[in-house]
Amino acid sequence: MDTTLKENAENILNRLGITPSSAIQMLYSQIVLQKGMSFELRLPVNKPTALGNLTRDELDKELQKGLDSLRSGKSYSADEVDQFFAKEYGA
Repeated sequence: MDTTLKENAENILNRLGITPSSAIQMLYSQIVLQKGMSFELRLPVNKPTALGNLTRDELDKELQKGLDSLRSGKSYSADEVDQFFAKEYGA
């Protein structure tokens, strides 16, 4: 186990008045009660950048990348775009 992580966690537990052994006991009790972890385990979801969150300069750069891609003959079908968004963003 990462020693810094362990030390930080133990410092917090100490401030809470809980021993590491008690914390593990609590975790195991919750696993039994919840029939799983008491918190969600999942990969973070990528989200596409909203246009409203881009500066004018950032938007211009993104549009220019698209134009350059088209001029070089690189393009994608609607199905390829759909597959990309499904894979990258779960959409």
